[in-house]
Amino acid sequence: MDKSTFETDGYAIIDGAVEPGLLEVVRVSTNTINRIRRRGGVRNPLITVGGARAIAAWDGVIDIAAFVLGNRAKVVRAILFDKTPGANWHLGWHQDVTIAVERRIETPGFGPWSVKAGVVHVRPPAEVLEQMVTLRVHIDDCPLENGPLMVLPGSHRHGYLTGDQKAAMACDLDAVSCVGKAGSVVVLRPLLLHASGRAEGNLHRRVLHLEFAAEELAGGISWVRA
Repeated sequence: MDKSTFETDGYAIIDGAVEPGLLEVVRVSTNTINRIRRRGGVRNPLITVGGARAIAAWDGVIDIAAFVLGNRAKVVRAILFDKTPGANWHLGWHQDVTIAVERRIETPGFGPWSVKAGVVHVRPPAEVLEQMVTLRVHIDDCPLENGPLMVLPGSHRHGYLTGDQKAAMACDLDAVSCVGKAGSVVVLRPLLLHASGRAEGNLHRRVLHLEFAAEELAGGISWVRA
C-alpha cells in the first residue's frame, strides 16, 4: 500500500492479507449464530464470534494498522456484518462519526452520546477520527453483485460533512466499488464517505469491521476494551 496515495484517497484495498484457515473459523462460527442472519450483524464479535479475535491479532492485519498509525495502533471497536437474503440492506453516503468508550464523561467537543448493545458511544471531535483507521476484512468473496462497500475518494479531507456537502460530493466525485476476494482488506479513514447497495442472490457477505486508534482520548474518556 502506498501511504501517500492512501492519505490522498482515504482508502486502499489489500489482497490476501488474512490466512484462509482463519476465515473458515469465522464462517463456521457465524453459521451457528442465528442473530447474525436475523439482524445482519453482531457487535463485540471479538468476544462472541470464534476466530474474530485471531484475525484482529493476525500479523497481516496488525501490520496494516501500524503502517498507517504507528506501532501503538490497537483495536478500539469491532463489528461483524453479514448480508444474506434474510438480512439485506443498503446504506446511503455517510461517514462513521461515533466511537465506543468505557463510560460517559462530559467533555467539551464530545457529544451527542448514545448506548448501543450496552456500550457507550459518542461523537468525538473530527480530529479524533482523522487519527483513526478502519480495516474491513472480507470473510467471503465480495464481487459487485454482493453489495460491496462503495467509497468517494478524497472525501475524508473535509472534516464532518453536512447533508448538502455529502450530496454535492456524491454528484462531483466518482464512486469506487471495493470488491475483493476472501482475505482481502479494505483500509479506510472513518470520515471517508462510503455507502453500499443490497446484495443479490443467496451469497453471504461477511465483513469483520475493525477500528484502530493509537492516541488516547481527552478529558479522561477511555476507549472501550475491544
